Amino acid sequence: MYYVYMLRCEDNSIYTGITTNVSKRMEEHFTKVKGAKYTHSHTAKKLEAIWQTENRILASKLEYHIKKLVKAKKEELISKNNLEKLLGKTIESSQYKRLEIKKY
Repeated sequence: MYYVYMLRCEDNSIYTGITTNVSKRMEEHFTKVKGAKYTHSHTAKKLEAIWQTENRILASKLEYHIKKLVKAKKEELISKNNLEKLLGKTIESSQYKRLEIKKY
C-alpha cells in the first residue's frame, strides 16, 4: 500500500508527500532525520490528512494534484474531505481511501 499525506508546518504551510510506511516517515519528518528538504526548513507539527491507495502510480497522481491546489483548496480538502469535488475531474477519487488520523 501507498499513502499520500498532508502535514501542517509551524509557519502554517502545508506539505504533501508519499510513503509506504507512515510511522517511519512521520518520525523522519518530526525529528528532521531524513525528512524532506521542505520540512527541514518548515518544521512539521501535525499530520492533517492521509489517504491510502494500492500503488505508487495512483499515489503520485494524487500527490501531484494536491500540490497544484492553492492553499485555500488544500485547507478545504483537509477540513471537508472533499477529494471528489476538488479533484474529481483529474483523478478517480474512488481509488483513494481517507484514513483516520492516529498518533504516528
